[in-house]
Amino acid sequence: MKRRSGGGGGARSGISPPVAEGTDLRGELEAELAGWFRQPETPIPDEAFQRLALGIFALQYHGNGAYRSFCRGRGRTPDDVERWEDIPLVPATAFKHLDLYSATGEPEVVFRTSGTSRGGGLRGCHPVASRALYRDACVPWFALNLVPEGGRLPVLSLVPGPEQAPDSSLTTMMAFATEALGTDTSGFFSSPDSGVDAPAFRDALSRAEAEDHPVLVMGTAFGWVHWLEACAREGWRFRLPEGSRLMETGGFKGRSRAVPREQLYRELEEGLGIPIRRMVNEYGMTELLSQLYEPVLRNPGAGAVAPGDRPHVPPPWLRVRVLDPETLTPCTAGQRGLLAFFDAANLGSVSAVLTEDVGWVDDAGLHVEGRAAGAEPRGCSLAMEELLGGSP
Repeated sequence: MKRRSGGGGGARSGISPPVAEGTDLRGELEAELAGWFRQPETPIPDEAFQRLALGIFALQYHGNGAYRSFCRGRGRTPDDVERWEDIPLVPATAFKHLDLYSATGEPEVVFRTSGTSRGGGLRGCHPVASRALYRDACVPWFALNLVPEGGRLPVLSLVPGPEQAPDSSLTTMMAFATEALGTDTSGFFSSPDSGVDAPAFRDALSRAEAEDHPVLVMGTAFGWVHWLEACAREGWRFRLPEGSRLMETGGFKGRSRAVPREQLYRELEEGLGIPIRRMVNEYGMTELLSQLYEPVLRNPGAGAVAPGDRPHVPPPWLRVRVLDPETLTPCTAGQRGLLAFFDAANLGSVSAVLTEDVGWVDDAGLHVEGRAAGAEPRGCSLAMEELLGGSP
């Protein structure tokens, strides 16, 4: 199915507010968000979040024709929506088919998915109006969860660097974090052939051992599997300095091998010398500009929980809902369902996003199980049909 234009940038279909009105609203929202981004440890009061979310909805409703048609079809407009929970959700798969850009001018960057999830070879496209807004949302929250003690340390990443993958939201996030928190020995260690530049990464780890300086190592689950295979083949083993920590992100969707998370972490602990309690999983997706982390470094007690049972915590500007896969009605606390998010950082696209990931929420945070098994959940399918049927 070919990608349709939803009216992002330039001429738009439907009724739009005067440019001055949209520009003023966007500026106000950006200023408010900037303030919250600078203090990620401070919760946003419910009343303040409601105002923020409804302002974002108004901006996106008027700024994107496809989204506006979808909302009208559901009888939802900025005039009658009073709660952020009632803002219409766009299925994440819609980023494969529609232009969901809600800002004026051209996007500064378009992030693309790997194309390995449902939808064949189509890649989701997330147009981002401001790289600076993405950076400001990423870095303080990353720092709080990965370097809560402050300062800088070498950041070693097993993903392609920004030059190799300029359209990767993950690479861009890691590059922002490295620039803000890393030292001059930081780097990206990726090979176009094998995915991991194992000799260079080995040298960087050996240098950290020799200098007795803690490091932050980061990679996808599949990248770590490649690294462990190289270690087993070459007989490499490391004991990284105390205070080192590891970030692991992503699963194995569309890959040929999968390793249970507990097994992966045990092998990483044995091969790197980083305790499991200092391994942080990040949950994120191309369609969101905010990330969720396990708070094991800023809350050491959380590190005692088994890796498969650890909750993820969202930043204050990201709200999570769990919905029934068939009806999209809210689940009760602790009940398993589809995950839906309102990400205020998605200012230039669509903030209300429905995923095909499954999990539940309790007082500790979000428990992510993974992708819904089998066919596309009925609630996502119906919402997608409405979007495609009503888009201009």
